[in-house]
Amino acid sequence: MGLFDKFKELTRKVSEVESNIYHEKRDYLEIYERNIELEREIAERTEELNDANKRMFTLQHIWDMMNSSTPLENVLEAIVNSTQGELGYMHCAIIRKCVDEEGEFLRIIAQSNDGLIDRLNNLIGSPGIQTRRLNYSHESVFADTMRQRTIIQTKSIDLSLSSVLPDLPQETVNKIISNQPVKSVIVVPLIAQKQEFGWFCVFTAREELASAEMDFLGLFAKQIEMAITIADLFQAVREQAVTDALTGLYNRRYFEEALEKEVQRAKRQKQPFSIIGIDLDYLKKINDTYGHTFGDLAIKTIADVLKSNARSVDVPARIGGEEFNVLLPGINSEGAMIAAERIRKSIESVEIDTIGHITGSLGVATYFEHSEDVEELLELTDQAMYTSKRNGRNRVTIAEPVSETSWQEIAVNTFIDILSKNRIPKARHLSKELCLKLKAPANKDELSKDSLFTVADMLTKLYNPMHTSGSVKNKVLMAVTLAKRFDLPKEDIDNLKIAVLLYDIGNLMLPDELLQKTTPLTDEERDTIKNHPVIAAREILKPISYIQDVLPIIENHHENWDGSGYPNKISKDEIPLTSQIILILDQYFALIEPRPYRSKLSSKDALAIVKADAGKKWNDTLVKEFISLIEHDIV
Repeated sequence: MGLFDKFKELTRKVSEVESNIYHEKRDYLEIYERNIELEREIAERTEELNDANKRMFTLQHIWDMMNSSTPLENVLEAIVNSTQGELGYMHCAIIRKCVDEEGEFLRIIAQSNDGLIDRLNNLIGSPGIQTRRLNYSHESVFADTMRQRTIIQTKSIDLSLSSVLPDLPQETVNKIISNQPVKSVIVVPLIAQKQEFGWFCVFTAREELASAEMDFLGLFAKQIEMAITIADLFQAVREQAVTDALTGLYNRRYFEEALEKEVQRAKRQKQPFSIIGIDLDYLKKINDTYGHTFGDLAIKTIADVLKSNARSVDVPARIGGEEFNVLLPGINSEGAMIAAERIRKSIESVEIDTIGHITGSLGVATYFEHSEDVEELLELTDQAMYTSKRNGRNRVTIAEPVSETSWQEIAVNTFIDILSKNRIPKARHLSKELCLKLKAPANKDELSKDSLFTVADMLTKLYNPMHTSGSVKNKVLMAVTLAKRFDLPKEDIDNLKIAVLLYDIGNLMLPDELLQKTTPLTDEERDTIKNHPVIAAREILKPISYIQDVLPIIENHHENWDGSGYPNKISKDEIPLTSQIILILDQYFALIEPRPYRSKLSSKDALAIVKADAGKKWNDTLVKEFISLIEHDIV
């Protein structure tokens, strides 16, 4: 091969090498560019996953709050702050559509904590945006989103601002929208329980949002709607729990809660408060003459009077039957007497069809002035109210200091006497514990009726393990309500309260195997059990001199109206009415509580049995009043 041929061959090989290098370089570049593309895609997907995780975390956080007892305003604040902080928006707010006598308007009920809102408030001045009454325009983006039921993103921030604050000078509007990072606002309508609630608003530095993000904001809005719905349902349940069904006033439970809070406030601020007690006059006569429907109408009439005369901070409540209380925060006795007299005149001025005019007896007591013990204050209010009744009804009486020992103190001393002297062997192992619960502490405010009820429940469980805790308190409340319907004097009512706590204490002296027997009793065993009222009155309680007036109530609490009861075989008016009240309560609670030999009955079935024994165990009038008490859910 010649030199030229060798050179030619060499050139060819070089060309082949160069070609190979070129192709390999091209392949490499293609691979490199693909790797870069993959890295970019991975970064984008990672960012998307991070955003999705943030959104899911935020949704989970809101869901957890919704399923707790967190108030709605706290949930909404969490929503806007989570959206703004975790998802990276400039500002978030929830705006509610409101209506009053002046028409429709907007109100910000939640907004994120950020510098943007601070800048806005500085520019528009006081009051801030959240406390302003914002205008609702039917031409605004808010109206458009609600009409269309869709999410709208608007870049017209100046127009949106002018629509809610039409009186804001254009110069101020220009200052607000200039040199600020917000480029658009996403407005999401909120529809809760098919009602137009308002809008969820997101302020962002982006002019456009991806469809996936818009979808997420729609999902987020659904969470808000669900939170609002749950809060509304919770509030409805709460209102049912604290509201009297017949009158719409607060019930005893709510009144007691409000009273406890008011005591703490009064102590902190050294300000008085007052309680007005109101009792409808002659309810029993109204029921007997016109029927319970008209009795209920009279009760509702007084409730309407209390509502119309109450301030926003006052707490008018139906305590039971025809008895009402009004809590007056910050009001001294002079102001309370004026308020009570106004209520009395308002009641007297109302005329009810068929019945005519009704009246009420009122009592007033004031914290600090009359007592700093809540239980005593309620007792004083009650006493003043019954003084009004004794003095002719339809009048207002202010409380007087308690001159005699209260029934609670008598009951406490009675229990301590019984337990400390070991008069009940069965309770010996509990005597020290129960005495500690009862003995008055250094702080008198800590002594309450509840300690009495707790001890009574614990003693009852010694002979009746199936006893329901809390039923003693219910019995006392119901007994007092019945006694008041028969206009019993305060002394008799106080004795009745003590008797309800003690009437079955004789059972503690009987053998457990007899009380817990599941098979039929023999005549001898039945006679032994029938002896418990005598054991209580003549053995356990007889040595205690200061409760002698209580003993006849306890001894006769199993005497029947027709004379077939025990132990004394007395009948009709020979039986103290207080004993009859205890008997009917004892029978009813025995039926609705389980026993070793049977299951508990429903309230309806128990009432049927009580009604069937009218004229036998109890007089007809007592049965009617008792059935009314239960059916009207007044305690």
